[in-house]
Amino acid sequence: MRILTKEEFLNYGPAIIEHLKKSIFIYPTDTIYGIGCDAMNESLIRKIRYLKKRFDMPFSVIAPSKEWIRENCLINKKAEVWIKKLPGPYTLIFSIKNKESIAKNVNLGMDTIGIRIPNNWFSEQVSKIGIPIITTSANISGNDFMTSLDDLDSEISNHVDYVIEEGIIKGKPSTLVFLNKKKVELKKR
Repeated sequence: MRILTKEEFLNYGPAIIEHLKKSIFIYPTDTIYGIGCDAMNESLIRKIRYLKKRFDMPFSVIAPSKEWIRENCLINKKAEVWIKKLPGPYTLIFSIKNKESIAKNVNLGMDTIGIRIPNNWFSEQVSKIGIPIITTSANISGNDFMTSLDDLDSEISNHVDYVIEEGIIKGKPSTLVFLNKKKVELKKR
């Protein structure tokens, strides 16, 4: 596991972006630390499921852009209102239009997908990667979520390639916004 500060990460430039495409990594968001990988890499996604001990719940993704959301999800007027609120501390739940845009083991074959664009500098890096990445809390399911490097579980750290460290993040998990139903529903976690 290699720990990088924001400054170190940014100094590596395009080289580190290429490494992330083939890695499992922990990164900061506007809410808590997330763990992720390329959302098309079934093998890495399977490893994250194993690390988190989360086998029967879908993962969300950080979209590389709002345009990616519009191209791959079913969007109506109420959904567009919420897309305009991004970046922000929300996970928007959409009906998926293009099931080939993510690996099947991201959402476990469901017709919906959770999508984030956090209000954090790392979202710009996801845009540079140009592909969606898995976003889920960097903890074993059921345990406390990670808000600093001190919270990182050794069972996870032993299998992570990179940690992009940003100190303490004083947040809580994102609010779920269900846009795949007739009426918009919000669920705080």
